[in-house]
Amino acid sequence: MAGVRKRYGGKRALDGFDLTVERGTVHGVLGPNGAGKTTAVRVMTTLLRHDEGLVRVAGHDVRDRGREVRRRIGLLGQHAALDEDLGGRQNLEMFGRLHHLGARRAGVRADELLERFGLMDTGRKAVKLYSGGMRRRLDLAASLITEPEVLFLDEPTTGLDPRGRAEVWGAVRSLVGGGTTVLLTTQYLEEADQLADRISVVDSGRGVAEGTPDELKARIGGDRIDVVLHDADRLADGAHALAHAAGTHAVSTDVDRRLLSAPVADRMTALTETVRALHARGIEARDIALRRPTLDEVFLQLTAARGAGRPGATERQEMPA
Repeated sequence: MAGVRKRYGGKRALDGFDLTVERGTVHGVLGPNGAGKTTAVRVMTTLLRHDEGLVRVAGHDVRDRGREVRRRIGLLGQHAALDEDLGGRQNLEMFGRLHHLGARRAGVRADELLERFGLMDTGRKAVKLYSGGMRRRLDLAASLITEPEVLFLDEPTTGLDPRGRAEVWGAVRSLVGGGTTVLLTTQYLEEADQLADRISVVDSGRGVAEGTPDELKARIGGDRIDVVLHDADRLADGAHALAHAAGTHAVSTDVDRRLLSAPVADRMTALTETVRALHARGIEARDIALRRPTLDEVFLQLTAARGAGRPGATERQEMPA
């Protein structure tokens, strides 16, 4: 995508959005509600026509070669597209027939996908009896019925418990291992951290940052040291001790959690010096830990500055009936 714009009335859902995804990778797209994630997916999957810009998927322009694009992609939306009264195998066979595979090939493909996603033993069970994770794995299998080159996953684990999310993550990893290119939109920062090779952060219809998870984390600093004090009354003294040990004035304080945090350049030296400085001042620490910035912190910092001017549109408003 290059310079893509899309308006809904007077609201700009996409405002010069650029995106490049490398073949055979998982590319995550992160953003708050209304940022333009779902609109971008709908444009790339030919479900929505954009106003301006260039969009090519699997080598084809979505405006002029939409049929060729649809032959090469799969889409897993936010809501399951399964018939809950049918069994898992029947659902996959139905999707195969809808894609003109023929009865024999549809049956073979259904069995291949049930085996691939660990659902062979439940293939004849009605989908309404499946767990949430099993339903999403089956929905993911259905999106692969034609062996697409590019798979779009639009918030694929919304509403799933941790076990269900882990099941879907495992399935996605196996797809990429087989050569499929995946574009993933999600609001779960951990999901993007776990799955994505590269991440684009989008806000107000524009990309505000792109890189690997580690590169994005490095934008707000490297390692940090966190110190939880036993006595809240010693927070000020502890902050001075940590600032001296870490060689920085950028010490943050969380009074409710009795937490002090500071960026560090040399992990082990900072840890040793912090312990010494606290001990010298008679300050008792309940916990001391070294950690890297989280993707949550990156996301909040990158989008917070733009929050005041963010349009009121939500993802639901981006998807008119």
